[in-house]
Amino acid sequence: MQLAALLGDVLPRVAAVSLAIAVGLTLANLAVAFGAVEYVARFAKPLTGPANLPDEVGTAILATTASPTAGYGMLKEYRDAGVLDDRATLIAVTINTFFGFVQHIFTFYAPVLIPILGLEVGLTYVGARAGVSLAITLVGVLAGALFLTERNVAPATGADVDLPGDGDQTRSEAVRDALAKTRRKLFSIVPRLAVVYTAVVYLTTAYDVTEYTAAAAPLTELIGLPSASVPAIATFAVDTTTGAIFIAPQVPGTFTAREAVATMLVGGVVSFAVSTFKRSIPFQYGIWGARFGSKVIAVNVATKVVFIAVAIAVLLA
Repeated sequence: MQLAALLGDVLPRVAAVSLAIAVGLTLANLAVAFGAVEYVARFAKPLTGPANLPDEVGTAILATTASPTAGYGMLKEYRDAGVLDDRATLIAVTINTFFGFVQHIFTFYAPVLIPILGLEVGLTYVGARAGVSLAITLVGVLAGALFLTERNVAPATGADVDLPGDGDQTRSEAVRDALAKTRRKLFSIVPRLAVVYTAVVYLTTAYDVTEYTAAAAPLTELIGLPSASVPAIATFAVDTTTGAIFIAPQVPGTFTAREAVATMLVGGVVSFAVSTFKRSIPFQYGIWGARFGSKVIAVNVATKVVFIAVAIAVLLA
């Protein structure tokens, strides 16, 4: 493929996606700085009643929407204080799932992933992930309604929550901070976007990628995906942004929109093994200790795998 033709294909797309990411990141960072996630979090508190959890757990969910570390930290305090026993804590962690996902809509999915994937694929993927997270949260509410009693919880005397970004920043400082975050994120994303997109366009134009992925065809056909999904799944499993950049120029063509989303969801399942060792174990063990942290990880992974499998089946039906 001629270099001029390759650059002519790649540069306009990279420029357009970079501009969309820059605008999206700036708006998202401003929304977070001015408290948009807190308005979403208000929907969390009504879930605690049906789940037989104390009202204070709704405050922890609010904190999770702004910062997962803050939310988990509050739940640990409630568990240590005897407000929640182990069963109630696991159910509260499960209910947290959707509200932890909401933060990523503001900080990653809307400003970064959707511009890379385009509206159809991006919104379908984010919608699928939102549906999975909401389903897990509703399972947590149902589990609380069925399996929690007064023996599992105790009233809390009150709790103060310091939400990230609360209070001290002036409007101009919040704007400057949002722009600085946008700049740092762009510097990390755009070079990778250009390199990966160039490589994908070149390889898919110059070579028949399906020849190199034919060995995996029985497995991917069993799922209902083309064999070309194998490198996409592998890339997505290592890094979500790079995987999105990899698959975007192949839709439509190698993948339909639904196949692309299903491929990314499969990549997400594969990535659990990597992320569990890199992030979940250090984070959860650091908060809960090894014994209870292992239970939290097991519940998180099991529920996500089950509902992502359901989402894949629906997409490919």
